[in-house]
Amino acid sequence: MSSEPTSPIINPPKERLGRLPKPVQWLLLISTSVVFSVLLHHWQVPASLLVGPMIIGILMGTNSATIAAPKQLYLGAQSVLGVMIGGSMTIGILTSFATDWPMILGVTGITLLASSFLGWILCVKQVLPGTAGIWGSTPGAASAMVIMADAFGADARLVAFMQYVRVVIVVGVASSVANFWVDPETLAAMGPHDWFPAFDPVGFALTLCLVVACCFVGQKVRLPSGPLLVPIIVTMILHVSGFFDVVLPEWFLGLTYAMIGWVIGLKFTPPVLRHAAHALPKILLSIFVLIGFCAGISGLLVYFMDIDPLTAYLATSPGGLDSVAIIAASTNVDLSFILVLQATRFFMVLAFGPSLARLVARRTPITSKIG
Repeated sequence: MSSEPTSPIINPPKERLGRLPKPVQWLLLISTSVVFSVLLHHWQVPASLLVGPMIIGILMGTNSATIAAPKQLYLGAQSVLGVMIGGSMTIGILTSFATDWPMILGVTGITLLASSFLGWILCVKQVLPGTAGIWGSTPGAASAMVIMADAFGADARLVAFMQYVRVVIVVGVASSVANFWVDPETLAAMGPHDWFPAFDPVGFALTLCLVVACCFVGQKVRLPSGPLLVPIIVTMILHVSGFFDVVLPEWFLGLTYAMIGWVIGLKFTPPVLRHAAHALPKILLSIFVLIGFCAGISGLLVYFMDIDPLTAYLATSPGGLDSVAIIAASTNVDLSFILVLQATRFFMVLAFGPSLARLVARRTPITSKIG
């Protein structure tokens, strides 16, 4: 038998954008992201600095771009978000959790069980091989689930595909919902957005030191999503105790959002899309079922707890903690309530996600990995 070329999954052809030098690709990515983000911001789309770069990254990734965000910059961006989230935690959030912990644990637990059930269906129907459907259906902690899935023998490529398709869809839907609820009169009264307000340079320098230290520790402790998780915990303790105030200027957060958007978008490469194209309709159906399920839970929160609809929707949205936090921070919602629900689910996914995936996998007929 004559030898055949290596699978395109391993050696994808350099086409279209792939023929351009990498500096030119970066220039194209950055320039178009800036223009598109400005347009989205002008159109009052929440989290425009995340959504814009993410969409441009998807377009370039699926057209064979060969660039990728440096790992350390991406980990640093996660740590910046972790510090921002931790700095948003207050005594009121902890009090809210202490008061409403049965509801919070109940909502997050039901969401986790529902996602596991959807993953089980994907495995039973053999939509995806192995346990990829189970890991890919887990809501939140996308990067951690990809790492854990690979460690437990699942096809990490398909898990990443499912996780990041869901992140993209959830971000898009959540941004649209948030934009629908934004009061135009309130926006008009706010005036033009100031991207370069005055800030405390000493406080900013101390915040950057905290980001770097937490990012370093987060990598060393080898926790899944450690560069995001460690800063949340450390900054929350320091901030709630009154020892530290986070200073993160708008322009710096914008750079952070863009980095995360690029990383998510550029993961959508032609090989990954070809690899999962046959399962895409069923994957999309499972994603929208999960989004609809979570929206139903948010409706119950609105009805029984008198929470405003946008806060309830963002709190139960099955996206990543980082992307939902970015959208929530750009709208007029109860950020404390959203963060406590999203953070609780994030920790529950890390704590119980692997055990649930293995439990479901043991009771499911499993096919082998592709490729």
